[in-house]
Amino acid sequence: MTEVSSLTGRLLVATPALADPNFDRAVVLLLDHDEEGSLGVVLNRPTPVDVGDILEGWADLAGEPGVVFQGGPVSLDSALGVAVIPGGTSAERAPLGWRRVHGAIGLVDLEAPPELLASALGSLRIFAGYAGWGPGQLEDELVEGAWYVVESEPGDVASPSPERLWRSVLRRQRSELAMVATYPDDPSLN
Repeated sequence: MTEVSSLTGRLLVATPALADPNFDRAVVLLLDHDEEGSLGVVLNRPTPVDVGDILEGWADLAGEPGVVFQGGPVSLDSALGVAVIPGGTSAERAPLGWRRVHGAIGLVDLEAPPELLASALGSLRIFAGYAGWGPGQLEDELVEGAWYVVESEPGDVASPSPERLWRSVLRRQRSELAMVATYPDDPSLN
């Protein structure tokens, strides 16, 4: 068994060559990545469903746009909350109902009372479903060139313009990846 270097907390940015329509120009935050597989949420797929329609108590804490995001094609009937705690916290000082994933980014226990986290949260996004990969599956996709792997920033979780996130994440890279941000939506129109 080969050792898997964890990509937890990093972003997967879909390459223009990725053919799966579920991930066209997707930006995925990896919440877990180890030898047993990977799990993440697509950060740039807002739905028309208001958070208040699904999880009323969390609606006031959700960032703009205050809608549920489609986190991926797996388990669309389940919800995940991803939140940023400004300045981060030590494990001992993390608020009840929040578990660190990477830096200031963590998972929210949506069964907990929202008031437990209200004063600590900087931003919150609610995701229906998630993206998942079995053991070695993501590594195979990386070798095939389906994804760029880049560092995440806390602002990525609650970007106020999710439709621009793919381009903005690529544009901030200090390599040739910045040029990919200009890739046309339909290259046949060039």
